[in-house]
Amino acid sequence: MKRFFKPIEKEGSTAAKKPCLSPEKHDGEGDGVGEEKNQKEPSKFVTWNANSFLLRVKNNWSEFSKFVSDFDPDVIAIQEVRMPAAGGKGKPKIPEELSDDTKVLREEKQILSRALSSPPFGNYQVWWSLADSKYAGTALLVKKCCKPKKVYFNLDKLASKHEPDGRVILAEFETFRLLNTYSPNNGWKEEENSFQRRRKWDKRIVEFLNRTSDKPLIWCGDLNVSHEEIDVSHPEFFATAKLNGYVPPNKEDCGQPGFTPSERGRFGATMKEGRLVDAYRYLHKEQDMESGFSWSGNPIGKYRGKRMRIDYFLVSEQLKDRIVACKMHGRGIELEGFYGSDHCPVTLEFSKPSSETEQNQVSN
Repeated sequence: MKRFFKPIEKEGSTAAKKPCLSPEKHDGEGDGVGEEKNQKEPSKFVTWNANSFLLRVKNNWSEFSKFVSDFDPDVIAIQEVRMPAAGGKGKPKIPEELSDDTKVLREEKQILSRALSSPPFGNYQVWWSLADSKYAGTALLVKKCCKPKKVYFNLDKLASKHEPDGRVILAEFETFRLLNTYSPNNGWKEEENSFQRRRKWDKRIVEFLNRTSDKPLIWCGDLNVSHEEIDVSHPEFFATAKLNGYVPPNKEDCGQPGFTPSERGRFGATMKEGRLVDAYRYLHKEQDMESGFSWSGNPIGKYRGKRMRIDYFLVSEQLKDRIVACKMHGRGIELEGFYGSDHCPVTLEFSKPSSETEQNQVSN
């Protein structure tokens, strides 16, 4: 969600050193990564809407690198990568590869490649799902010792398909699946790419949950919705927000995108249908005005101090007893701990299955 955050800096060219190798490509179903034995199951996770991954690498990388080193996650899910897919003019796009079709794009790819091969990120394998332009996009970083069995880039689990704008990466591990999504913003008006787009997305998410109920799920990312009043700093402000005085014909679509009655109702129904637990709210029952929100408005202007919780870890009910911690790492209204984005990282920690029986129950 970026509508009320200051405009991002110009992404100009930067002198680059010799690039490191790009993430390896794999053949097989769903970008399969092989059946290596003795792989560790992930238990520590980070999700973060970077609001332009390249800008975070250029301007905030040392601070974010320290955060990753200190927390030492097994999986890092990134949204709003904002790097274009490979494939020149008139050529098919390759959404799992960074573009290097111009001098500027080659330099930008080199910058990202060097950053992701330096400590601590050299210990991770990277998957991309990218839009055709510098818009949306997701990335998934997984420790090499936790390599997933398969990786898909769509809600239909089709090997060669990517969701439009690179909004999905789905990793299948031995005992669970992890879904990283950048859910589309609801928008303000009833337009072709606004309310209807979000409704169709929510419908497809429910269909996905029903098709994949055979294995527990961890769903993380910028889900672009605040479920309850406790999940926003100023409920009345968000409930009555308007854009240029426009009032939707359906009162269920009125208010701040991400906090309309329609979105919140569908989100609650989706969680119920998928038997999902909000990991943060499972542990934190009360509102935390200091560090209980993942998105914060521009410190200058009418959105100063206005905050929302729109970045989540939702986990299948059979995993809830393994939740050790779920935390948002941004504080206050001055964007401390946001590392240059308008979203802060959110972390999840699991305990290990307590017994072989429990391990089998989780994987069945």
